[in-house]
Amino acid sequence: MSGFAATTRTRKAAPAAGTTPGTSQGPPTARPRRTALLPTAALVLGALYCLLPVAWVLVAATKSGADLFSTFTFLPGDGFADNLADLGAYRDGIYWRWMANSILYAGLGAVLSTVVSAFAGYALAVYRFPGREVFFNVILTGVLMPPVILAIPQYLLMAQADLTDSYLSVLLPLILSPYGVYLGRVYAEAAIPGELVEAGRMDGAGELRILLRIAVPMMAPGLVTIFLFQFTAIWNNFLLPFIMLGDDEKFPMTVGLFTLLKQGAGQPALYSLVITGALLAVVPLVALFLVIQRFWSLDLLSGAVKS
Repeated sequence: MSGFAATTRTRKAAPAAGTTPGTSQGPPTARPRRTALLPTAALVLGALYCLLPVAWVLVAATKSGADLFSTFTFLPGDGFADNLADLGAYRDGIYWRWMANSILYAGLGAVLSTVVSAFAGYALAVYRFPGREVFFNVILTGVLMPPVILAIPQYLLMAQADLTDSYLSVLLPLILSPYGVYLGRVYAEAAIPGELVEAGRMDGAGELRILLRIAVPMMAPGLVTIFLFQFTAIWNNFLLPFIMLGDDEKFPMTVGLFTLLKQGAGQPALYSLVITGALLAVVPLVALFLVIQRFWSLDLLSGAVKS
């Protein structure tokens, strides 16, 4: 027993590994985090791949038509003001008409698509009715359909309704967004408690009032996301308006710049106008994202506080 007690006392008195005898054992020192070089390098290369064309457009828009193909450096020129003036004067300022058409198509189309997605997503998330999942799966098949497959049938439908070469021929096919309906349903299921809807019904509120006063404010971050996605998609849409429209006064920015590029084959001056117009076409998207991002962040923070 005396040997066992001595061994026990020796084990208790032995210092812990990594500590100096006579000192107390402190908390383990945190090791500095190492930056993963391979993922960081991949992200840097991806950022350069995406930003290099933007940088080239910024520099090329400052060069005159003569310098555009004679100098291949990233040094800016001094011809941006002249290019901007020539672009505004081309065909009595038709570029600004294209810009206004794009704002009309993208703005109104995104608003209508967001409203439809909110109503449809809320109905699919809250109500229980026969064939709900089948209906939802049919809508989801639209996400898998490439736009080139739907463009010709949509044109034939608009031709039967005598709506081709009109603003409605571009707006109507863009109102229903399968991806927007999907996001609306997913966000409604996550953000709207069923107990809250039932409480509103017990208080005597109608279904439309519950949707507008309760559901829509709670779905606000998701609806902002849907609006931003739809606005960007419609703004960059080329195939549908290219097929539907024949009057260049109704062209959006994408189709207008394409026709200007075709007319400028072999003319460096028109190439400079196309590049300058492409640079200006990015400005509304950047401005919209910066403005919406502020409300987007506020909505997300307010939703986190409420939850």
